[in-house]
Amino acid sequence: MKLYNTLSGDVVSFDSTLEPISMYVCGVTPYSSSHVGHAMSYVYFDTLRRFLEFSGFTVQHVQNFTDIDDKLIAAANDEGTSVKEIAERRIAEYFDVMDRLNIARANYYPRATEEIPAIIEMISGLIEKEYAYDSGGDVYYRVRNFSNYGRLGKRTLEGMNAGARIDPGINKEHPMDFVLWKEAKPGEPSWESPWGNGRPGWHIECSAMSLKYLGSKIDIHGGGQDLIFPHHENEIAQSEAFSGESPFVRCWMHNGLLEIHESKMSKSLGNLVTVEEALKFSNPDTIRLFFLSSHYRSPLAYSNEGILAQDRALDRIKGALNLRNADDLNSVFDGSEYFLRFCQAMQEDLNTPKALGIMFDLVREINKSRDENHSINKGQEHLKKMTEIFGLTLEDESKNVSGLTEPLVELLLEIRKEMRVNKNFSMADHIRDSLTEIGFILEDNESGTDWRLKSS
Repeated sequence: MKLYNTLSGDVVSFDSTLEPISMYVCGVTPYSSSHVGHAMSYVYFDTLRRFLEFSGFTVQHVQNFTDIDDKLIAAANDEGTSVKEIAERRIAEYFDVMDRLNIARANYYPRATEEIPAIIEMISGLIEKEYAYDSGGDVYYRVRNFSNYGRLGKRTLEGMNAGARIDPGINKEHPMDFVLWKEAKPGEPSWESPWGNGRPGWHIECSAMSLKYLGSKIDIHGGGQDLIFPHHENEIAQSEAFSGESPFVRCWMHNGLLEIHESKMSKSLGNLVTVEEALKFSNPDTIRLFFLSSHYRSPLAYSNEGILAQDRALDRIKGALNLRNADDLNSVFDGSEYFLRFCQAMQEDLNTPKALGIMFDLVREINKSRDENHSINKGQEHLKKMTEIFGLTLEDESKNVSGLTEPLVELLLEIRKEMRVNKNFSMADHIRDSLTEIGFILEDNESGTDWRLKSS
């Protein structure tokens, strides 16, 4: 498996001696509903995990919740409720929509508020090593003492310092020093610490949690490109200074951002589409295909038209998997070469667009082989493995509409069959057209008529 490493700017390889592979993915701050930008990132890392596990690796996957934050406090004040109540509600919503997208759950979901002792221990260690300092109840990281600060974001401390400023009332030694611990303010959640009551800064939370659950060195650390600086930059500075080990992360992976109306999707711009809203428009499989049709490092423009295009693509996949072999089989279509090419594409920095193209090459060959009276079972088995790596459930909505749906459709198809035998083609066509209008797809073949409900 070869993956692009943001830190080094090149591709790194994983070999079979690395067991298990440790993967930390930055999670959401649950102050509002999760949006499709979140979903895109987690679909990419879920697909990576699925492929690594299919390839024989064990993956130890950790994803955090930042459940104490300025935005959470502001949301709680707006609603007249507690930070904990909002966080619990939004976390429950998160699991609901991500489960529906078939995103496999991480091994651990640590929450910042439950890891305060580990965070305090790490801050104390950084102070002892002179990488941090107490300033009137706040604690800051001393960036000048970390020689490689700025390397991940391809920045220099001198360049960053030129445009930096210190807000009045903040006692920092250097404009780029960042907060590790915030002094408590009236009415805000706080915890006891050696520096007085307060709460952790954002960056230190992920360093403490990754250290606790995955150790001082991890294989993959993931998130959106908007986290490169300052969040992941600061994680490197904190973690390597505390542990004395480098590199903190073997491969930094960052996905491109989701765009809408030619700008980054964000709450501040008022152009968010929640995952719940997206799931009302289309089903989980087509949303996953939409994301995976773009390379994870590229930006992607969100649109309903793009989702609908993948809806039709999903119908093609289901159609190939639902085909039946003819009675008279001349030879076998194996399809293994397509699966090999699919895996090679996935090994090339998770090239899902290329892998998806190979998947549809296989779909076309399955259809062609079926028409030529070849056995297609082997080809279908390889196609099914591809869909599993892509995390597609391929649920048959036709069986979920109602308990009466399947027998009623089968009865109508029997009537249509009799109509065709009796050469009453107009009535047979009327039944077909009526079923099509209400969302069913019919496919006539030598063994009868296959049917399914459209994907949305």
